[in-house]
Amino acid sequence: MSDIRIATAEDQVLLEKEAKYCSYGDTVHYIEPPRIFSRCEGSYVWDTEDQAYLDLQMWYSAVNFGYANPRLNNALKKQIDTLPQIASQYLHKGKIELSEMIAVDAKNKFGLDGRVHFNVGGSQSIEDSLKVVRNASNGKSLMFAFEGGYHGRTLGASSITSSYRYRRRYGHFGERAQFIPFPYHFRGPKGMTKEEYGSHCVQQFARLFETEYNGVWDPKVGSSEYAAFYVEPIQGTGGYVIPPMNFYSELKQVLDQHGILMVVDEIQMGFWRTGKLWSIEHFDVKPDVIVFGKALTNGLNPLGGIWAREELINPKIFPPGSTHSTFASNPLGTAVGLEMFKMTSEVDYGAMVMAKGKYFLEGLQELQKRFPIIGDVDGLGLALRCEICTADGFTPDKATLDYMVEEGMKGDMVVDGQKLGLILDVGGYYKNVITLAPSLEISYPEIDLGLKLLEQLLNRAMKR
Repeated sequence: MSDIRIATAEDQVLLEKEAKYCSYGDTVHYIEPPRIFSRCEGSYVWDTEDQAYLDLQMWYSAVNFGYANPRLNNALKKQIDTLPQIASQYLHKGKIELSEMIAVDAKNKFGLDGRVHFNVGGSQSIEDSLKVVRNASNGKSLMFAFEGGYHGRTLGASSITSSYRYRRRYGHFGERAQFIPFPYHFRGPKGMTKEEYGSHCVQQFARLFETEYNGVWDPKVGSSEYAAFYVEPIQGTGGYVIPPMNFYSELKQVLDQHGILMVVDEIQMGFWRTGKLWSIEHFDVKPDVIVFGKALTNGLNPLGGIWAREELINPKIFPPGSTHSTFASNPLGTAVGLEMFKMTSEVDYGAMVMAKGKYFLEGLQELQKRFPIIGDVDGLGLALRCEICTADGFTPDKATLDYMVEEGMKGDMVVDGQKLGLILDVGGYYKNVITLAPSLEISYPEIDLGLKLLEQLLNRAMKR
């Protein structure tokens, strides 16, 4: 096992400049010294020493279709040569056609008419969704959200994100959330099946409406103080926790009974990560609002947005100028988004992702049998989780996972004569979960390689 790598002289100069000139407010250094990267392709990135790293987190699922995807890159290049920029208050073909594609797809799947509204990213689109639901509910500013949920770090988004640390120094600005337990079966009460636990969580939520003294419901007028429930169908930063399949349909019944909207945050799980365009499609419910971002442009352009039911977003209820961003619906982003939709429609993309996910999950399950520090593995499509615990297989072990992440970034593992590093992402309530979001274009040999690299890291962890 190698010692910690020393930054090259050139990298050291750059790191000294970063320390002096860059805000640390938008930075997280997972290792010291941090790597500086120079190129990327497919499932790999290379640092300034030309050391390759297999990436199993793909920019927090923003690069679903692989780094430097030729088809999507070419769509961007083509648009640069025709209409590279136009003010967002003016129309262009890409905005209209991408909106149509998303809205027609939602109509076909959910039977609901709706409209699409763009912004520059996930958090900003969450802010727009808050405007939509507050407007539709006559200004109600209270929301439900989940423990373990993450919706962004802008002021409004952090108010409905369960981690207090994201708003501790800033307080609230309008929105407040009541955080509801998520059906995290691995850490839930024993003696229940996953489906039973899902129903139990819904029942515990439903009891809030049994009497006015639970603080959320006025039975005399049949009105809730809460406008919407913000959900990630599969929790992202919370550790890729996959709920039971009965959960959301039962939850939506409670929400509909009490006039509370369901806002579905697909920023991390959207665009085929789970084998469907939207992860909520697995759960047989009709969302009121969908928020999206990240992989819409494969990380090539900051573009996100929302789809909302016609009743919530038509021009009479949400008129022109209700919200605005200079770079929203920009033609470079919409061109890539359109090409992504075309590319994924030409093959059975969902079946491909589900098959690869099943194969990867089976590999993780084999590792789980051999390594007692793996407490739980699960997956839906290519959203996969591997929970690292102490030898009892249950107690969270953040320190061991931190060690594995650092070892993976040394770039000193060898498989079939090739020296490689491995990029992993850390999530979970206890920061002990490997959240695996590989490229959806990952090959089966690359999945095998990823499993071999994980095995080496687990062996190092067990021996330390």
